[in-house]
Amino acid sequence: MSYQVDAIPALSDNYIWCIHDTESNGALIVDPGETKAPRDFLEHNDLSLEGVLLTHHHPDHTHGVAALASNGDIPVHGPADSPFKGITHSLHEGDTLTWRDLAFRILAVPGHTLDHIAFNSDSSGLSQPITLCGDALFACGCGRLFEGNPVHMRASLAKLREWPDNTLVCCGHEYTRANVAFARAVTPDETGLADYQKKVDQLLNDGQPTIPTTLGQERRLNPFLRWDDPAVVKAAETRAGEDDLTADRVFGVIRQWKDSFRG
Repeated sequence: MSYQVDAIPALSDNYIWCIHDTESNGALIVDPGETKAPRDFLEHNDLSLEGVLLTHHHPDHTHGVAALASNGDIPVHGPADSPFKGITHSLHEGDTLTWRDLAFRILAVPGHTLDHIAFNSDSSGLSQPITLCGDALFACGCGRLFEGNPVHMRASLAKLREWPDNTLVCCGHEYTRANVAFARAVTPDETGLADYQKKVDQLLNDGQPTIPTTLGQERRLNPFLRWDDPAVVKAAETRAGEDDLTADRVFGVIRQWKDSFRG
C-alpha cells in the first residue's frame, strides 16, 4: 500500500491533515478544528473517514471532531489525560497506533499544552517519514508555552529533532512568514534564512502553503531547534545580558523574545 499526506487549509491559518490510502478510499483526519473543510475534502476526493487523530485539546484542533465522528463508529485517537472529552482511544508516550499497514509512534511533546503528543511514522508506505506534530514544532518556530515551560518544550523538541533529515514536519498553522522574520532577527547573518524568506514570500503570494517543511531544514534554520548552535547561544546571551547559559535557558530566552517580537 502507499499513502498520500495532504494539508487542508481551515479557519484563518490552520492546517488539518489527511492521510489516505492511494489504492482505496480509506482516510485519517488529523486535528479537525472545524467540520466543513475536512468534510469537503473527503467528499471531493471520494474518501471514507476511518479515524481521527488529535495532537492536543485546543478547540482550533478539536472543534470538528463531534460532527465528523458522528457518522458511524469512527475512533478518535488522542492524548491520555486530555481535557478534551471526545477521545475514544487514549495514547501515551511509547504507544504505537496502527492503521492499515501504517505504524505511528507516539511521542509526548508537552510545552504548548501538557497533553500534547506527536504521531511519527517511518512506515514503508509513506514516501518519506512524517511527524504530525500539531503546535509543538512549526516551520522556523514552535508553539507558545500556554501550559508547559521552557524545560518541557525543549525536551519535547529534542525528541522530534532526533528524526531523520527527510522527515516531513506536518504542523498545525501557517505561521512561517512571521517565524522566518523572527529567525532572521536571532541570526541575521544566516544566508539560508534570507533565501528561505524569499521562497516563503513567493509561495504565500501564489496562494500556496509553506508546509510541510523537513526536519533537516528545521535543524539548520529554526532557532528553537538550535539551542546548542553557537550563533543562537550568542544571540540569547546578548538578549539576556548573561553568559554561560544552559540549553534550557537559551531556549527560554529565545521563546520569550519571540513572544514580544513585532518585527
